[in-house]
Amino acid sequence: MDTGRRPLWQEEPAARPRMADPVRTAAVRAVIIVAITLIQAMVAFLSTLAGSWLAFPAVLSTVASTVVATWAVLDVWVTRQVWVQRNGVQSQPSSTARELRRERRRARRQGRRESRDRRSRVDRAAA
Repeated sequence: MDTGRRPLWQEEPAARPRMADPVRTAAVRAVIIVAITLIQAMVAFLSTLAGSWLAFPAVLSTVASTVVATWAVLDVWVTRQVWVQRNGVQSQPSSTARELRRERRRARRQGRRESRDRRSRVDRAAA
C-alpha cells in the first residue's frame, strides 16, 4: 500500500570507507582525552578569574593533560600509519587498469591473427 509519503530515513552511500578498528579506537580515545583537557582548561581559567585555591592545581593538571592529549593525537596518526603498512590499501583503480591492459592485449593478438590469416589467404590465391 503506497501512502505517497517520503521515507523518514534514506540510506546514502558513505563518502569514504570506515576507519580500521584499531585506528577508530585510538581516535575515540583521543577525542575523549582532548575533551577532558578542554574542560580542565576551562576550570583552570574560571578558577583563576575567581581567585580560587583550585587555580594552581587546575593549571598544573591542565598542562599535564595537554601533554597526554598531544600523545593521544599522535597515537592516532601512528596507529593509522602502522595499519596501512601492515594491511595495505585496496586499490580498485589498479585492478581496473589491469583489466584494460588485458583487453588491449587481446585486441592486439586478435589483430595479428587476422593479418596472418589475410596474408595466408593471399599467398594461397597467388599460388
